[in-house]
Amino acid sequence: MMLTRRLLLAGLPTALGLAHPALAQDRFPTRPIRMVIPVGVGGVTDVVGRILAEGMQTVLGRPVVPENIPGAGSTVGAAAFHRAPADGYAVYIATNNHAVMRTIYPNFAYDPITDFIPLALVGRQPFVLAVHPDVPARDMAGLLAWLRARGDAANYGATNPGATNHLAGELFKQILGGDFTIIPYRTAANAVQDLVAGRMNFTIDSPTMLLPLIQAGRVRGLAVSSLEPSALVPGLPSLAQSGVADYELTAWQVLYAKPGTPPEVVAILADAAKRALADPAMAPRLAAAGVELWPDPSPAAAEAHVRAEMARWAPIVSRMNLGTN
Repeated sequence: MMLTRRLLLAGLPTALGLAHPALAQDRFPTRPIRMVIPVGVGGVTDVVGRILAEGMQTVLGRPVVPENIPGAGSTVGAAAFHRAPADGYAVYIATNNHAVMRTIYPNFAYDPITDFIPLALVGRQPFVLAVHPDVPARDMAGLLAWLRARGDAANYGATNPGATNHLAGELFKQILGGDFTIIPYRTAANAVQDLVAGRMNFTIDSPTMLLPLIQAGRVRGLAVSSLEPSALVPGLPSLAQSGVADYELTAWQVLYAKPGTPPEVVAILADAAKRALADPAMAPRLAAAGVELWPDPSPAAAEAHVRAEMARWAPIVSRMNLGTN
């Protein structure tokens, strides 16, 4: 009996020692995490999502795998995200259209606030208004005169209703009181391809996509969408300075978890996003894509920002002629 007891006691530290790694292995995450990106490849939210995924992967020690699911103003991607289990192994990176998807698509099943748990306010970026070189405008005054003369024969390339560059075009149209035609595309990249090819007159989209084309002379940049000129897009005036009074739009991204995710997993994901965004390498990487970090990336700041955007855009969206766009 004494020998047996000694053997058990001798083996106890080993048994306890084995228990700790087992507990550590059970700590979230134990497998790869999907990051659902509800827009096409190449746009600003795709680029930001991929940079953030790499940063979170480093923090978590598990792959964070981007998955592009574009369509219908992000609602296709949002619905796919909600089909995933509420276990933290799927996260979702939203952009401006998140704030308007229920207004534009009233039958969409999910509420932008109550059906998404904010993890971080990620990045922001002014957009650029760019024209095809055949458009005879060298500045915004020239473009405004040209648009008035062309009326609905002028066309604007946008992603499907609710996407950020669609909202940018609708805001421009409402302030201008213009008649140009907004043409929807499945992805921003498709619209920009037609702009470069000359099948589209102009668009307002991310410098991530447009700056290389501007620098190569394939399109002409005229203004930025922020209220003031931006150091992220040097050399261009703002639309508001250039005859489009009070125009302001900044693209943004928020990272979300799904409601029902265990609180401890939400905390791990939020901490991973916070640490990734605070990494000294993050700001330069985003700046190279024309994106800057928010001063406060917290979940509370993310929720407050989306609520403010919903209130701001509701009257603008209500005036949209979505039946013809």
